[in-house]
Amino acid sequence: MAGEAAFPSQVVSGTTPLPAAGTSGAKSSTTSTTLASNFQTFLTLLTTQLQNQNPLDPLDTNQFTQQLVQFAGVEQQLKSNEQLTSLVDLQKTAQASQALNFVGATALVDGRTTTLGTTGAAWNLNVTKPASAEVFIKNAAGVTAFSSTYSVNPGDQTFRWDGKGNDGTQWPEGNYTIEVVAKDASNQAVPVVTQIAGVVESADLTKTPPLLSIGGQTFTVDKINKIIARAAGS
Repeated sequence: MAGEAAFPSQVVSGTTPLPAAGTSGAKSSTTSTTLASNFQTFLTLLTTQLQNQNPLDPLDTNQFTQQLVQFAGVEQQLKSNEQLTSLVDLQKTAQASQALNFVGATALVDGRTTTLGTTGAAWNLNVTKPASAEVFIKNAAGVTAFSSTYSVNPGDQTFRWDGKGNDGTQWPEGNYTIEVVAKDASNQAVPVVTQIAGVVESADLTKTPPLLSIGGQTFTVDKINKIIARAAGS
């Protein structure tokens, strides 16, 4: 039979998205240094003027006080910005570390397109109630390679296709997309969640957030639903 529905092996664990590396804010640091220099100059001028003021006609310090308050406010804001920049950098570093940890692992992600290889192709299907499902598998050009009807049960189940069409012809390796239309006993539509499993081949840390390559497609870390198998040695 060209396609079959079967329950998958037990999933090892679920995952939570990880965060990507960054650099500190040089511009903020330069601005802070400039502000500190200007503030010191201002204090020097203020002190000099106070020391040389006419005791009979003292300077009005209200303006100086307002400027002091303004300088203090700007300095406080710059420090807050620097701390936020540090937090963002830490988050990016954590994202990068998590992405690298996924390389080599077999992950389950939302999707309908997977690669047909020498061992066939597989999709994970999930429905909330018993249903009759029409399955269509199409190649990259949108041509239907295989179609059939199966009974599906509530929960996760794996649909495997050996790459053969309805006429027994073996289709070439490449990307294929599954479409599933399910209906219950009352002929009401039943939602179908489709996922694909594949080995995380690489992690592109030049993107924010990092992109994971699975079966020739790219996914962000938050798209990973489960880890089915860890990479050897991890």
